[in-house]
Amino acid sequence: MNLPSSLARSAYGVLACDFFSVGTVLLQRLYVLFVIEIGTRRVHLLGITKHPTGAWVTQVARNLAIDPDDRVASFKFLLRDRDTKFVAGFDEVFTSLGLRILHSPPRAPLVNSFAERWVGTARRECTDRLLIYNRRHLTHALTEYVRHYNVHRPHRSLGQAAPLRGLPSVPADPTAAVIRRDRFGGLIHEYAQAA
Repeated sequence: MNLPSSLARSAYGVLACDFFSVGTVLLQRLYVLFVIEIGTRRVHLLGITKHPTGAWVTQVARNLAIDPDDRVASFKFLLRDRDTKFVAGFDEVFTSLGLRILHSPPRAPLVNSFAERWVGTARRECTDRLLIYNRRHLTHALTEYVRHYNVHRPHRSLGQAAPLRGLPSVPADPTAAVIRRDRFGGLIHEYAQAA
């Protein structure tokens, strides 16, 4: 795959998207569509459905494009695989915002490694530890996990900062007490120094 030189120099203008599936205790398969900003590692949960049709995927892309809190139009590239669920309408939403669509080659998951790595992380830290009942339950679990991932979870590539929260400017006091906050019924633990 020939990546543009601007992409090779910096990953701050690249979005990567992908699907992953989660099985429920009622033996249903749910499909999760997400986007990750490669430069900042910020994840956007776009939608969860039982039947990911082309019309649904296109509508989810439109919803992301009109969200005033997101900066989708500030990106230059959207990296995605060649899944048939990504129809022409999906691509048109992003090209109308000025993004160039980059398709990963067939059978090359390493090209979209940031999205694949997030799928593995979400599975290990969230969905593999739960018995998911239905779409509503999975939506609640992943929304809580994405909030934790974006706001609190440290990332080695970001110098142990979270995507939406940088490191404090003052070094931490090694003698200060540490407080643990449990999220999502104790599945996720967040730690902070006591004030």
